[in-house]
Amino acid sequence: MTRPALVLRLVAFALLVAFLLHPPLFEPLLAPLAENGAPAIYNQGSLLGLTIAHLELVLATTVLSALVAIALAILVTRPFGADFLPLSRSLVNIGQTFPPVAVLALAVPAVGFGAKPTFIALFLYGLLPIFENTLTGLTTLPPAVTEAARGMGLTGTQRLLRVELPLAMPVILAGIRLSAVIGLSTATIGSTVAARTLGEVIIAGLLSNNLAFIVQGGLIVATLAVLLYDALAALERGLAKRMGLAGRRG
Repeated sequence: MTRPALVLRLVAFALLVAFLLHPPLFEPLLAPLAENGAPAIYNQGSLLGLTIAHLELVLATTVLSALVAIALAILVTRPFGADFLPLSRSLVNIGQTFPPVAVLALAVPAVGFGAKPTFIALFLYGLLPIFENTLTGLTTLPPAVTEAARGMGLTGTQRLLRVELPLAMPVILAGIRLSAVIGLSTATIGSTVAARTLGEVIIAGLLSNNLAFIVQGGLIVATLAVLLYDALAALERGLAKRMGLAGRRG
């Protein structure tokens, strides 16, 4: 990332923190968007609280998606699990086959309103990018490296933990980055089933025809998505550079 881009990201982060901690400071900027004396700053809850709840939900679903997707990818790249590749692909494609709104509609009767149906939708939606990237990372390792590991007498588990996963990690992180950003944006629809997310702000704006609410909710989500994407991309680049695998990032 260039220095001007880094400065821009730092400014965006500082403004986001300032807005979440002291929203009234930004009221003059949003006031022109509110009509008929409507409030310019969201006043039906804490923006900071909603942001934290939103991030917690995305973090939990991304972690679980990563654990399941990576485990499946490891399974199908082992000799004893190769036959499960078609089944595994079908499972991780479920989230992409059904849109999150459809998953919510199906999950609500089973688990009720709140965070649970949103958790299920985001978990399913986040599986595919991580699975495919992990699969790619584990199946495109340099043959010389894997042969050297075998020549050293490492067991299959030792090769996986000491050689294969570390070498594939930059590609795996790229999948996690994509999954997390998708989850961060998609989580807003969780408010339609009473989950505490930043979607509450956007929905409140739509219901009251208050553009100020819509803009501030959308800007918070967009800024978080950009910052999260850049942070994970920087981690990915650093790890790839450390291992000399910059060309293998996905």
